[in-house]
Amino acid sequence: MNSNQIDQANIKIKKAESPWKRSLKDFYKKLVKNKSALVGGYLILILIIIAIIGPHLTSIDPDTPDYGIKLQGPSGEHWFGTDHHGRDIFTRVIHGLGITMFIGFTATILGSLVGVIIGIISGYYGGKIDSVIMRLMDILLAFPGILLALALVSILEPSRANVIYAISIFAIPTFARIVRGSTLATKNLEYIDAMKALGASDLRIISKHIFPNILSPIIIQMSLFIANAVLTASGLSFLGMGEQPPSPELGALLSDGRDFMWDAGHIALFPGLVIMLIVLAFNVFGDGLRDALDPKMNKK
Repeated sequence: MNSNQIDQANIKIKKAESPWKRSLKDFYKKLVKNKSALVGGYLILILIIIAIIGPHLTSIDPDTPDYGIKLQGPSGEHWFGTDHHGRDIFTRVIHGLGITMFIGFTATILGSLVGVIIGIISGYYGGKIDSVIMRLMDILLAFPGILLALALVSILEPSRANVIYAISIFAIPTFARIVRGSTLATKNLEYIDAMKALGASDLRIISKHIFPNILSPIIIQMSLFIANAVLTASGLSFLGMGEQPPSPELGALLSDGRDFMWDAGHIALFPGLVIMLIVLAFNVFGDGLRDALDPKMNKK
């Protein structure tokens, strides 16, 4: 390689070394123009704020029963009514919102972290490593997510930590396959070849040049998967395999209300509406992100 080629390679490398700065403004402009992403993003922000500060603004203990006011409907004193133990449902929903969202966020972060690492290794090195990893991912993908999580929690024991681990495990193959495909497309670009020719280490190439360029599909998948994680966590709690009484997790609140659907439907109604709102917010936001970040969508 002569000096001219080295200079050209260095120019390409310098351009590739700051993908964050190069794409941040474009991403923000596209995101602002997308109404779905803005609506979903604002709704998520409101839910997060409520989950953080809401429990500190209520003076009622969510777990203390008061059988003198049990099964009361919504009123000025109890906005969402009371349950069969006389506990204020509004207070319990506010506390449960934080628990449910914490499980969804934590499980998604853990699953995506492991999945991204596995996917990059598989796509970058290829060969037998790729074959073995992808076959393992195929085995995990053969099980429906909720059934895999249910089986894992059954083997362990019902608890918040085990629910998070179970959901994160079935998130891994989804992220791994997405990242693998993006890595395969990125590692064959010219500036990656230039980096290799100049003797850059695999770690530097992956961390500085491949990962920033495959970040878009990861972010999109994370925003969409949080909704799935929330539904799974709520479903496990509803079945008695997640949060245990007297926890106000939203799925557990739904389970509390299933025996009173006709006599006191408000017990299950409001937790169900909040779950629906969380899932809707993240799905709308994820769809908006996909429209803003996917080049194929931008060409339309």
